[in-house]
Amino acid sequence: MSDLKKQIQDAVIIAMKAGEKKRRGIIRLMTAAMKQIEVDERIELDDARIIAILDKMVKQRRESISQFKTAGRDDLIKQESYEIDIIQEFLPQALSEEEVDGIVNQAISQTGANSIKDMGKVMGLVRPQIIGRADMGEVSGRIKSILTTT
Repeated sequence: MSDLKKQIQDAVIIAMKAGEKKRRGIIRLMTAAMKQIEVDERIELDDARIIAILDKMVKQRRESISQFKTAGRDDLIKQESYEIDIIQEFLPQALSEEEVDGIVNQAISQTGANSIKDMGKVMGLVRPQIIGRADMGEVSGRIKSILTTT
């Protein structure tokens, strides 16, 4: 069993014992998403795949927040933000802008990318290093702006 999966399962028990129903519910959503993939694909998840699942859950909640802002639903924004906070506890430490720029620049020089046509090559190198640690949409935008100005 992966370390991250064990950590998440332990967190459910701790939340149960502490009587934290909201927290427990969110952590159970995480375990359910992991279990769904394990059952569907008949695999045991490793930490990298779990991070990808959690990152996707955070992304979905961020998208919901932007829609709720448009609708003026502050109550739902608060709930989604709380869920993001809980999920992010299990994700690796976020990268600083300087760290992301370093990874992007290294990938660009490694691939010899010099136009937007090389975006896929660069993303292929960058993605595994930053998944769960930075917003992929923002990173993609940075890469695109670098490759269009060169």
